[in-house]
Amino acid sequence: MDRKIILVTGASSGFGRLSAEALARAGHTVYASMRDTSGRNAQQMAAMAKYSRDHEVDLRTVELDVQSQDSVDQAVAQVIRDAGRIDVLIHNAGHMVFGPAEAFTPEQYAELYDINVLSTQRVNRAVLPHMRRQKQGLLVWVSSSSSAGGTPPYLAPYFAAKAAMDAIAVQYARELSRWGIETSIIVPGAFTSGTNHFAHAGTPADTTRLAEYETGPYAGFGEQVQEAFSAIVPPDADASAVADAIVKAVDMPFGTRPFRVHIDPTGDGADVGFAVLDRIRAEMLHRVGLSDLLKPRVSL
Repeated sequence: MDRKIILVTGASSGFGRLSAEALARAGHTVYASMRDTSGRNAQQMAAMAKYSRDHEVDLRTVELDVQSQDSVDQAVAQVIRDAGRIDVLIHNAGHMVFGPAEAFTPEQYAELYDINVLSTQRVNRAVLPHMRRQKQGLLVWVSSSSSAGGTPPYLAPYFAAKAAMDAIAVQYARELSRWGIETSIIVPGAFTSGTNHFAHAGTPADTTRLAEYETGPYAGFGEQVQEAFSAIVPPDADASAVADAIVKAVDMPFGTRPFRVHIDPTGDGADVGFAVLDRIRAEMLHRVGLSDLLKPRVSL
């Protein structure tokens, strides 16, 4: 097995934490990044160090705040100093908010867009020059089935941000293919075991608007949405399936990795939606004579 140097963003919990541990168990050197390692995430950092010792794997932590270019640059520079390269970058950092779309301020929309979308640009700008010099690499993007599947209400800011991130991932895939840099987009559906988006979701800042919804025709609707959404998740659905899919993609040989992988226990139709979208996009590249961008090539 080819041991890879892997950087995972947002690895303090959820998909990121599970993926970092699974990749380390698979024999890779994994840098699990998170913000505030001396404060709110100090306990997670210590737990990962213990996990590394107990399982005799190479799981390391690095301070990285995806909302700060300085922090991103410092973290990437540290990995390069320590390991000499970055073979795989996993874009996992993200955050969900829950509530009526109108009750969120424009600033909150911008903040969520920053966490879920702009953060990937900060990290890419720090990592990709190294990958291009290496003439090979892999970007793994943790997307969302909401971008092409059935979507319940009260999640508008999050769904919009994830759709934007997915669109950027597709464009990066084309622009990086001639550099020998591959892309795999992992598309999770809803999970309530291993990670629970609702439990960590932010709420609207405009409490007056929120109260109007809670006392009007949508009274109790938020709870109804959460209960309905959770009810369609099979009891045995576990977020570790997402980590397993990421490990599988990373371990595949160059040129054979899937462009998109769906792990959706609820079956919300995203696999069908994305199949159509990705085919239309591919057909356009064929029409304009750029079909070579659909497959990564060895960069000489």
